[in-house]
Amino acid sequence: MPETWAHRADLAESAINERHASRLWGLPRTNLAVVSWPPTTKEKLFGHWHYWWQAHYIDCQVDAALRRETKTRRRRISDTIRGVKIRNLGRLTKNRYFDDKAWMALAMNRAGNLNRFKQPKQLDELEFNLIAGIDSVTGVLPWREGETFFNVPSNGPAAIMMARTGRLDQAREIVDWIYDNLLADNGLVMDGVRMRMHGPEVVDKTYTYNQGVLLGASLEIVLALRQRAGLGKDEAVDSYDDASKADESITYVTHIRSLMQAIALHMASPQGVILGGGDGDGGLFKGILARYLADIAVRLPEDSPANTATKKVAKRIVLASAESVWNHRLEVDGLPIFSSDWTQDARLPHNYGLGPSTVPEAMGMIRIDERDLSVQLSGWMLLEAAARVSASEED
Repeated sequence: MPETWAHRADLAESAINERHASRLWGLPRTNLAVVSWPPTTKEKLFGHWHYWWQAHYIDCQVDAALRRETKTRRRRISDTIRGVKIRNLGRLTKNRYFDDKAWMALAMNRAGNLNRFKQPKQLDELEFNLIAGIDSVTGVLPWREGETFFNVPSNGPAAIMMARTGRLDQAREIVDWIYDNLLADNGLVMDGVRMRMHGPEVVDKTYTYNQGVLLGASLEIVLALRQRAGLGKDEAVDSYDDASKADESITYVTHIRSLMQAIALHMASPQGVILGGGDGDGGLFKGILARYLADIAVRLPEDSPANTATKKVAKRIVLASAESVWNHRLEVDGLPIFSSDWTQDARLPHNYGLGPSTVPEAMGMIRIDERDLSVQLSGWMLLEAAARVSASEED
């Protein structure tokens, strides 16, 4: 039912635009997403800068435009990019965190590929800044400038960007490093490696979004290698010559299959719903995984039974998660509020209309996760993923 998911994604977009979209400091032709709803005065003024949240806001707008491109959507994306440039108080490279910059580069690259949309002027500079930040010893990016912590949140999106922009060898070096150093016994990818005086120290936490970006980077490498070998999207290898050309991509296809099995086993409910919750930055994690699961479901070459099965698993998780988050939503003025935990009912953000209802809430001791832009963007991202997956069935 692609029309249903597209309609639900439209409602998610409308909810963000109604509750969060705002001019930056009243400036014309600017648009940013306020980080909470209902917002405080400081939040309305963008007093604290959430650079990478805005990157995902742009990405969600691009998803909507790719579904159905309109002049209004293109203009809003342009205004958002302008707002980001102004609020960053300088060039987009003015940020110590390489994961932030990688997400922004990905979002702007996708925006630049829309019809009748000019490539953002600072995109090349942002991409070169990431490449220049690669550590000469490890061959990968640190989390931030001057750090000795090398993690998936920086390197996953950077590798996706590099594979998409023709820097395939650099993308492969990064992804190979992740698989060599951060793969846990259960098949999931761990967070990163800290270089200590006594030697490397693995940070063994496994986050949903890290699995997502590694899927995304591996898929981009597979597609780029197949293109370099002259193979079509779903063209099977049927000769020795083809096999030798495509052999390099098989490693990454195998990684994708294994990682998908681990995600289904350890990060989704028996019904296929992505597990976890949280506010703040963590509110974005599940949505990012859903975005790249949809990529696997739609773009992984369907040239073997194993790949077909992998695509079905990815599709099942996306659609089951989307059905669950939709069924657990709240509605205010006809527009959805999504839960931070996709298996639980959404809670109404406190202070909506009636003021605090309890003393702890009045003192700020209780935070409602659903108040955060990150949580609502994650829900929108998931519904866009569902719309994309369901639409691909019609093709």
